[in-house]
Amino acid sequence: MATDSIEREILIEASPEVVWQVITDPDQITQWFADEAEVDATPGADGKLTWKPGGRGGAEKDGDVNVPIRVVDAEPFRRFSFRWNNPEGARPVDSNSALVEFTLIEQAGGTLLKVLESGIDLVTNAETVKSYLSSHEEGWGRHLGELRDHVLAMPGGARP
Repeated sequence: MATDSIEREILIEASPEVVWQVITDPDQITQWFADEAEVDATPGADGKLTWKPGGRGGAEKDGDVNVPIRVVDAEPFRRFSFRWNNPEGARPVDSNSALVEFTLIEQAGGTLLKVLESGIDLVTNAETVKSYLSSHEEGWGRHLGELRDHVLAMPGGARP
């Protein structure tokens, strides 16, 4: 198993425009990923994702998990990426954070959404890498399923 990245992909029965909205709009992000989201899909923009105890997962019983992010790339309907999981008190940059990349590929039947989380070696050590990989592999699988289900339930039909 690679220790520096996690890859997932899922076919979403919707156009790239719909999938783009669901992965970049804060109100949509809270339907499938984080409990609260401050996201501006502009390269260089800082934001925050928050998971609450009893919420979408990721938060322990003793408090919120607040994760600062920095948008790296935002090419509407094709690509969105951000850095996260940097050391507390530091801004997420190339040398101290993992990179999450969403790639949207239009296909018959919808949009193939590929997710790659890389740079895991920058945010873990020998003691934490195994638990990080396990947690994030499970998390991406669960959240992408929730994203697909959310899109399918959207009013007006999200299918292409």
